[in-house]
Amino acid sequence: MKAIILSCNTGEGHNTAGKAIYQKFLQLGVECDFVDTLAIAGMRVSRTVNNSYVGITTSVPAVFGMMYSIGRAVSDLNTRHLHIKSPVYAANTLYRKKLAGFIRNGGYDVAVMPHLFPAECLTSLKKHGALDIPFICVATDYACIPFWEETKPDYFVIPHRELAEDFYSRRIPEEKLLPFGIPVSDAFREKTDRAEARAALGLPDDKPILLMMSGSMGFGGLEEMTRALYRKFEENVRIIILCGRNESMRTHLSEVFADISDVTLQPFTDKVALFMDAADMVFTKPGGLTSTEAAVKNVLLVHTPPIPGCETINAAFFSSRGMSVCAGANASPDAIAETAYALWLDKDAQQAMLQAQRDNIHPDSADEICRFILEKYSK
Repeated sequence: MKAIILSCNTGEGHNTAGKAIYQKFLQLGVECDFVDTLAIAGMRVSRTVNNSYVGITTSVPAVFGMMYSIGRAVSDLNTRHLHIKSPVYAANTLYRKKLAGFIRNGGYDVAVMPHLFPAECLTSLKKHGALDIPFICVATDYACIPFWEETKPDYFVIPHRELAEDFYSRRIPEEKLLPFGIPVSDAFREKTDRAEARAALGLPDDKPILLMMSGSMGFGGLEEMTRALYRKFEENVRIIILCGRNESMRTHLSEVFADISDVTLQPFTDKVALFMDAADMVFTKPGGLTSTEAAVKNVLLVHTPPIPGCETINAAFFSSRGMSVCAGANASPDAIAETAYALWLDKDAQQAMLQAQRDNIHPDSADEICRFILEKYSK
């Protein structure tokens, strides 16, 4: 069997989930390729879409939230059987001939999609009889995002069994739903002792560590939050900020906190899992993938204000089940610090959170997905 993972460069969450499946296939001896779908349409298209997404979500997140709400409204019309195809679907049919040729020439037997865009394109290809290949969608948020209902996969991996109703209520057949969870790489499933992780990263072991994650693209608001946390914890912590690929933000924060040795600015790193092992508490936006990684690591989790849309739903899913705390969608840095400090003082709440994460999150999702596909489609 030969598999292809079709993702898209609009944030790293989809790619990271796809790469976890890709790596697991390779470990199982399955021939597999990981591909940026829009790069098949052309690198200019891939860069344009990615840059537009990053620009909107980091600079004007309210616009992204408005777009999400509009998308949800169109999706609701679809759910009521009005069969209105979205502009997203139309846009993703434009490169279907290129994608069909790529899949045929590659000799692939099955496709896995942790992103909506290629799923829309393959749906169009199958609808018109232009390509007959089984494909599996993988949701990377704790909600049925707009336009998933337009896709027609053979199976659909969802993050949690309790989300099944959300998906089949939007016309995704219940028998296609596989509650395997969001796949994470082996690095997050492995646990390194906290002291060993700090030693490996060259971090001192004399104070608790608060790990602040800005996302792969370096989302903002970190200066004020760092100051609020440092004040609330009365300077008795070390704060490590993972700055992602945003070098301008890292340069700015390095100047702002130049005189505070307990604040460390870390550029883009492939050792996020080890930093989580080293941390006592993790602060992150409620992206589906990063939240899942933190829960698999089983670390105290504080959700910072979400980008309006699916991140708001992710935060509600986690906090309502006790897997994280969240001060609110529009919480101030001081409110976030208050919420975090209250968790820090409450040992019973900490143990309950860690248990809730163990009860609700599937660390072996990538294994389950790959083994299911092998059993179903291996020749």
